[in-house]
Amino acid sequence: MPKTSSSSPAVPDTMWLGHGRHLGPSPEQDVRRNLIALQAAGVIDGFLALTPAEAASSAVGGLADPFDGEGGAPALDPSARQVFEARWRVDDEVTVRAQLTTYESAERRKHGEAVAWVLAAEAGRPWDPRWPSPATMFWPDSDSTEWDHDAVPGPRLRLTHRLPEDDKEMRRLLKECSRQSWSVHVVIHEAMTPDARGSRPVTLFLPPGLRHRVVEHRASPEQSQIVNWALKDLRVHVPRGGAVVLPSTPAPPGYDADAFSVRNVFLDGTEPTELIEKIMAYAALPRALAPEAGQAVDFLRRRWHLLTPEEELDRARGLVGRYAEALTAMAESRDAYREEAERARAALASAGAPGPAGTPGTSGQAPSPDGPARSGFTQVFGRLRDAAKRPPPPP
Repeated sequence: MPKTSSSSPAVPDTMWLGHGRHLGPSPEQDVRRNLIALQAAGVIDGFLALTPAEAASSAVGGLADPFDGEGGAPALDPSARQVFEARWRVDDEVTVRAQLTTYESAERRKHGEAVAWVLAAEAGRPWDPRWPSPATMFWPDSDSTEWDHDAVPGPRLRLTHRLPEDDKEMRRLLKECSRQSWSVHVVIHEAMTPDARGSRPVTLFLPPGLRHRVVEHRASPEQSQIVNWALKDLRVHVPRGGAVVLPSTPAPPGYDADAFSVRNVFLDGTEPTELIEKIMAYAALPRALAPEAGQAVDFLRRRWHLLTPEEELDRARGLVGRYAEALTAMAESRDAYREEAERARAALASAGAPGPAGTPGTSGQAPSPDGPARSGFTQVFGRLRDAAKRPPPPP
């Protein structure tokens, strides 16, 4: 059985995460057109298109947050091209906030082909796979736009993917899918060559929120032994004419290869009920949060700019409260520093130390203790001073 790990943080149950590659010439234009159309149709409440510099800024609604650096706020990868934010509602009352970031990939720089993308969406309650896919809120739900290539070169998210004929290439691909992809990967062995109906992706039977998180691999009838040899390192087995849901690396807690395999999948165009149940059960397991996914979650939660007027007002009130706390802390630090200085003068006076003018118990200048009160005063004052010097955000 594949090794499991509980040391890594898990994906929050309110999150939908995806990443992939766009092979077309104008990915950002495809996103922008789709968002404009969906907003006009009332599907989404609103959206923003931000440059990397704008996305990384803490200025929202023209108001900068001078306390932003206190918690190590996340920064965008230098290869980021653009960030899109969108907000919509599900079940009439649950708000979903999502960010899509496009990146200049090494492959594109080398071949001029693919743009990488990362999508993070969070709802106000645990994610329901019956909700609309966040992918189709940003990307057009059309086969003519090639946004749906998995992050691992080769497979696509909305189509069946034929496994390579070369056994070593097949083995390499399946290992990479297990280790690098955030998608759920399913391997189906065809007992016989299916007709047109059986060639359609079984992922079409999944609920909308899962369709763009699953990659379907197909092994031809003659690849039965080869595919199981290729899966040997993952310690899973595909029954002849059946299917198996591949584990990620590390495997999620509760994964058992036998529990996520299906002995028979009838590829005749009807719903493969048992396989769909296995895929949904696997997708519901706790998943380890990959480092790149963790950055996307952090950025979504702490660099969100698409606020409603009510949210902007709440944010402004929060900043006012924090300013008041900072000013109170400055006043307390000033008073504490003054008391320390007076105690120091009193100590000098009791020791009979002459001041510069010959007056006992005085000195030419107050001592400057380097204690915590002074440190707190200067730190808070420095933050407010830096915030005042910060240029206003672009209109």
